[in-house]
Amino acid sequence: MIPTAIAVAPNGGRKIKADHPAVPLTPAELAVTAARCRDAGASMIHAHVRTADGHHLLDADAYKDAIAAIRGAVGQDLVIQITSEALGKYSPAQQRAVVRDVRPEAVSLALRELVPDATEEAAFADLLGWMKAENVTPQIILYEVAEAVRLADLRRRGLVPFTHLPVLYVLGRYTAGQISAPSHLLPFLDSTAPVFEHWSLCAFGARETASVTAGALLGGHIRVGFENNESQPDGTRAQGNEDLVAAARRAIAAVGPRAATADELRAATMK
Repeated sequence: MIPTAIAVAPNGGRKIKADHPAVPLTPAELAVTAARCRDAGASMIHAHVRTADGHHLLDADAYKDAIAAIRGAVGQDLVIQITSEALGKYSPAQQRAVVRDVRPEAVSLALRELVPDATEEAAFADLLGWMKAENVTPQIILYEVAEAVRLADLRRRGLVPFTHLPVLYVLGRYTAGQISAPSHLLPFLDSTAPVFEHWSLCAFGARETASVTAGALLGGHIRVGFENNESQPDGTRAQGNEDLVAAARRAIAAVGPRAATADELRAATMK
């Protein structure tokens, strides 16, 4: 079986210390979390940055500070992926600008935010072309099959230059009490749905480990962490993000796949 890349999403753009005291918000906290999750089996960290009072932020200097802190803690042992998530605060132009200003190793791009309608298609294609030239790896976030169909159409029309385009299937929504299930992945993998060469999934709530394990068995890669979930498989609250990474690593190892290294993930996605 192919190695399964485990990404950790340790903070997201919404959770604060009141939600969980171990949510990392500062560059120093992200660095500590990154090292612990690396040791637990992660090959990538999906990092958000925040304002001084904890709010979601897209800012090049803040990202550069966070990347430097994480890189200082883990070297090249983790792929560092930033987010371009708008969270209702930023326009597509602002999202594109922060990607160019940071020039990160990797970035997640929500199709529904960056290409809300056809008027943004050319700018999106231009951004992807720049990323290809600058060796910045994209991961396109897809919340429903209709978005996968739309992305496949963009690729068919020559607007996506990556031959092995990484995507992330989100099983659920950012709503109170959301609990995903392994069956929520099936529409994305239906025989009538578009096929992407490198896909990952993330899930919400207490069935996170079960959902991502099912995804690994079906050939996907996985993302876990406090952004979407704080519960371990037995229902107890994780003390840190590393607990969720370790749970996922144990679960996939028990059924076959081993955890991929950061270099294996880089080799599989930069195409």
